[in-house]
Amino acid sequence: QAQPVESGGGSVQPGGSLRLSCVDSGRTLSEHTMGWFRQPPEKEREFVAAISWIDDTIYYADSLKGRFTISRDNAKNAVYLRMDSLKPEDTAVYYCAATVPFARGQPSRVRDCPYWGQGTQVTVSS
Repeated sequence: QAQPVESGGGSVQPGGSLRLSCVDSGRTLSEHTMGWFRQPPEKEREFVAAISWIDDTIYYADSLKGRFTISRDNAKNAVYLRMDSLKPEDTAVYYCAATVPFARGQPSRVRDCPYWGQGTQVTVSS
């Protein structure tokens, strides 16, 4: 079964930037509210950002506003997460997730998204 596929993770020094990408060959991402979540070592998975299918309304975790930017390119069937001013505490596996088609509201909980990628590791360290 098709699922989102993340890329763009890696190791970066504090203060650096990364852009994560998410594509899905099996579904039209413009029909889904798309979210990014992350799971730090030995912690629970947490909401990072989401972008609505309706009007590209964007949601961020309060602690990440101003440093992270979510966007989508419907022509490429892709969603992105730009991360700037990275900190060691941003170290985590980052997951792309999709709601069911045409879902409403902010998908801030893991159970709001039935479709998940395998994740991409982001490590911020000097």
